[in-house]
Amino acid sequence: MARDGGRVVFVSGAIPGERVRARLIETRPRFARAVALEVLDASADRRPNPVAEAAIARAPEQRVGSADLGHIALPRQRVLKQQVLDDALRRIGRFTDDQLQGLSTSVRAVGAEAGLVSTGDDSADDGLAVDVTDPAGLPANARPGLRWRTRETLHVADDGTVGHFAARSHTVVPLERLPLASIAIETLDAHRRRWAGHERVQLVTDGDSARIVLDGGHRATVTRRVHDLELLVDEAGFWQVHRDAANTLVDAVARAVDVSRISVDAPHLDLYGGVGMFGAWLARAGMSVTTVEADERAAELAAVNAQQFDRLDTRGESTEQFLKREREQASATMYRESLVVLDPPRSGAGTKVIGDLVALHPAQIVYVACDPVALARDARALADQGYRLAGLQAFDLFPHSHHFETVASFIREAASSTR
Repeated sequence: MARDGGRVVFVSGAIPGERVRARLIETRPRFARAVALEVLDASADRRPNPVAEAAIARAPEQRVGSADLGHIALPRQRVLKQQVLDDALRRIGRFTDDQLQGLSTSVRAVGAEAGLVSTGDDSADDGLAVDVTDPAGLPANARPGLRWRTRETLHVADDGTVGHFAARSHTVVPLERLPLASIAIETLDAHRRRWAGHERVQLVTDGDSARIVLDGGHRATVTRRVHDLELLVDEAGFWQVHRDAANTLVDAVARAVDVSRISVDAPHLDLYGGVGMFGAWLARAGMSVTTVEADERAAELAAVNAQQFDRLDTRGESTEQFLKREREQASATMYRESLVVLDPPRSGAGTKVIGDLVALHPAQIVYVACDPVALARDARALADQGYRLAGLQAFDLFPHSHHFETVASFIREAASSTR
């Protein structure tokens, strides 16, 4: 990020503190976008991008966006993600320092990167911990943060070649390797073949092997595990892509639950529930849970997965429809000791869903977010309607990209306990 007078300029391919030569690609009244072309003064955190097609040496129009932070050392990536979360909560969510006191916005490594060692030296000028497993000088294919993807989506060009889109475009860039994907996926070698007549090629792990799924698939299923629990997922359907994401997120939700505020026998909700991952985990703990999912195929498989549990119900409808009906029909006290797990799409839940949910007055809401800005907007709506932001956990489930996941806990304040 740089400044042009009073305008903020976001420079992709650069690292804060570097001096680069860049090309301006978009100008708006309050901000502009540019892309780095050459590094003049490099940061000590600059690294070779593990995805060669995202390297700064390539022309911007042939530079994929799937590893947009891959040129940065992993510990610095996580610091930058933390800064994004901090900024969203303060600027978009309008949370004050007092409201955020005691909450951690640090973005944690998971899986193979979770045990990385820091020097613990806080005396450095930039205050960043140094991760000894991602030092300068490592070749790109030896860096940490690789082989975590259990699904890879390739787009098909007019001539049948496949690859990732160039950043901020629909230009298909062919790929020589798939270093972020599992070895089983890369071994399929599908990225080096032509797929004329198709729009999308998905490469999906299935146990220790992988399969090719063309376009929307054929309603076949794969088995996914949450610790020792097995769930069926459509081969082309949504599942958290990081190999350790499911375990990480269910554990984070479990840690967030305040058992002193809820009743096991209350009706608990898993909204935007997909195939029922969170609902199944809560039902396994003895809670009575309803999973709500609008996607017809996911809801169908959620019902199949629910057969393992006596206290897991599934609804094949939108969260919006479900909450509207519950707001109109549920008794004033029905949900007052309930837990709600809310896992909306990237755009967030939105004011209507938040309003209808708050009208049920659940004791606690645990919000799983893949976009910090959407989380901040919804968090502000919850705070304005009597729910205190009581906990934050953030996880680096997308190494070498700008994405990350956050689990936020909201507790109903006493003043909002009746309606």
